[in-house]
Amino acid sequence: MRILTRAHALSPFLLPCIVLLGTECGLAQVSIIGDLSQDRDARPGESYSGSILVKNDTEEPQEAKLYQTDYLFSFEGTSNYAEAGSTPRSNARWVSFSPSSLVIPPQGIVTVNYTVAVPESLAGKPLAGSYWSMLMVEGISKESPESSLQEKKNKPQMGVRQTLRYGIQIASHIAGTGSKSIRFIGAKLVRGNQGETLLQVDLEDNGTLWFRPDVYVELFDGKGISKGKFPGHTYRMYPGTSVRQMIELAGIAKGTYKALVVVDAGGENVFGAQYTLEF
Repeated sequence: MRILTRAHALSPFLLPCIVLLGTECGLAQVSIIGDLSQDRDARPGESYSGSILVKNDTEEPQEAKLYQTDYLFSFEGTSNYAEAGSTPRSNARWVSFSPSSLVIPPQGIVTVNYTVAVPESLAGKPLAGSYWSMLMVEGISKESPESSLQEKKNKPQMGVRQTLRYGIQIASHIAGTGSKSIRFIGAKLVRGNQGETLLQVDLEDNGTLWFRPDVYVELFDGKGISKGKFPGHTYRMYPGTSVRQMIELAGIAKGTYKALVVVDAGGENVFGAQYTLEF
C-alpha cells in the first residue's frame, strides 16, 4: 500500500470545535490534582496568579522539589526540556512560584502558588500569540542526598534511583493577538502492531497560537462516494511544535481512494490536505 500523490492544502473553512478538559493524574507517591496544563489569556504588562495542588498519596511524609524548564516536542517522538527561558516563546522568566521545596504530610495536600508577570514587550518587539514553559514537580526519595526526611549516613552509597516528576504547562496567551496555522509535514500508510491499516500524518503548528485540534480523515472512492470518516487524536500543540497522528482506517477494501485530512482548530481555523491512497 502506498500514497500515490499529494495535493495542495485546502483553504480554512468553518466547522465547529468542542474540547473538554479535566483530569487527575497520579504517581506512586505524590500526585497533581487538576489539569497538567494551565492556560490564561493576558495582556502586556498584566500580572495574574494561579496555584498547583500537590498531594501525598501515602501514609508517611513525602518530599518534592519544584523547578522550571522550557518545553518543545516533535512528531519524531522527542521532547526537549531546555533551560528555562532559552527558547523563543518561553514565559519561564515571567513566572515566580513558592515554595520551591515541599514536605507533604501523610495523605496531605500542599498548595504551590505562582504569579506570571507578563512584560510589555519581548526583546523590544510586541508580544503576540502564545508563550509557555514547564513547572516541574519532582519527588525526592528518602534515599536521595537531597532528602531531609531521614538521618544522613556517614558512608557514601552507590545505587540506581528512579525519579518521577510531573510537568505542569503554564501558558500565557496574549489576548486578541496571534494566528493559528498548520503545516502538513508528510503522510503515509503503515501497518499497526495488530496488522491494522493506519494513516500516519505528521503536523506542525507553524502559527503563533496554541491549539488542540480535532483531526479526522474522510475517504472517497473513485466515484466520489464517501467511505466514512476516521477520527484522529486531539493533541495539544504549540507554535513550532509538531505531532504524529496515527489514524486507523478500518474496513476499507482494496482499491484507490482520495483521502481528505482535516485539522479543525476551532472557528474558521480549519485546514485540510488531500492525498491519493492505494490499498
